[in-house]
Amino acid sequence: MSFHRSWTRSATRAVLATGSAVWLGSGAAGASEQRYQSQLEAIARQAPRAQDAEPFTSAPVLERAELVRQVLARNPSLEAAREAWRASLERYPRETALEDPMLSYGVAPLSIAGSARFGQSVELSQQLPFPGKRGLRGEMALAEAQSMREDREAMRLRMALMASTLFDELFVVERSLAVTEEHLRLLGQLKKSAEAQYVTGRASQQDPLQAEVELSEVLREQVMFEAERERLRAQLNGLLHRAPQAPLPPLPEALPTLVTEALSAERLQDEALRLRPELEGLRARVGGGEAAVRLAKRDYYPDVMVMGAYNSMWMDTPHQFMAGVTVNIPLDFGKRKAAVHEAEAGLKRLRREEEQLIDDIRVEVEQARSRADETRRVVALFQERLAPAARDQVAAARAGFESGKNSFQVLIEAERNLRRVELREQTALADVQRRQAELDRALGHIPGLPRNGETR
Repeated sequence: MSFHRSWTRSATRAVLATGSAVWLGSGAAGASEQRYQSQLEAIARQAPRAQDAEPFTSAPVLERAELVRQVLARNPSLEAAREAWRASLERYPRETALEDPMLSYGVAPLSIAGSARFGQSVELSQQLPFPGKRGLRGEMALAEAQSMREDREAMRLRMALMASTLFDELFVVERSLAVTEEHLRLLGQLKKSAEAQYVTGRASQQDPLQAEVELSEVLREQVMFEAERERLRAQLNGLLHRAPQAPLPPLPEALPTLVTEALSAERLQDEALRLRPELEGLRARVGGGEAAVRLAKRDYYPDVMVMGAYNSMWMDTPHQFMAGVTVNIPLDFGKRKAAVHEAEAGLKRLRREEEQLIDDIRVEVEQARSRADETRRVVALFQERLAPAARDQVAAARAGFESGKNSFQVLIEAERNLRRVELREQTALADVQRRQAELDRALGHIPGLPRNGETR
């Protein structure tokens, strides 16, 4: 009998130890823990570094790449997105942790003051979810955190594109002011020529007045360009987290010529599907959806609560110490089936969204490629035909007016057309840069930065 009792105790201990090891060892898997640590390291690497109070202090001109770098380093929205990513990631330790153990204590009140033996009981219990549940909750938390990370990357692309586009718009305004200055001088010369012709009787009094009207119109355009310059400067300073009226370095006289490698539409689309953070974020959510389906199926299996207790009110010492388990019985299959169906429907929705996003990215890349090609051809048209022809038209009209072969109105129309062509040419030159930046963003590259200078 003694041997049988000893064997029973040993077997019970072995079963309890094995069961506890299975439940306690079913938490976060090693791969998930590595992903968690990897994201923590990425968050630390992307922490903001100390910035100079004023950027561009020693820059002779405002360079596009430096502007984009400063915006990405200084803009508080990106830091807010990093903190949101970090907050989401901190769900992982909570989701994979065990519930707090429960401790209860009780006494027999009538045994406190009486002659009876003092009675008390102590119980310690721990809830243990079915193996795999904590790990799946951790996978869902990591998927959400990865999605937040990719959302931040998408925000970086959008912000870089905004900074690069504002740079181009400011360049157009600056060059438009330069063109305006040239035409103010030209119109001043034409006005003097009209006055000289009027004095000699070869022109009417209307011609100098018409020149004055055109001068006033160009001055009005100059005021508009100057106001637009101030508005663009305020926008850029807002992105840089500076006062709106803070000064910026002057822009370069000309934009660099873009040298682009001719790639097929299919290769560009494949590159975008490999790099776009929106797609990576959606795929992370798909992984979280798969984990949610597996977790819903795990709810068909019971959780366990293990307990150990001491009760002094038992007379026999061996009976004063107790160990046991409590198991929930998942009888309501209807709600668990509904939970599985809900998770499966959510996963199907995410997969359809992934398919749609792939289609959208392919279309976006193709449209951006087409627009970039269009702007390059338009610039070539301006430089090779429109601008030279407009300049020749002004020269011919001026010579004809001075020789009395055409009216001053023809000369003013030629000057007006030249001004319009030169302003549109500056816009076209900036459009090349803008469309290339849009293509870079569609491909998943940071607009305005050299390809080898990109970091995530």
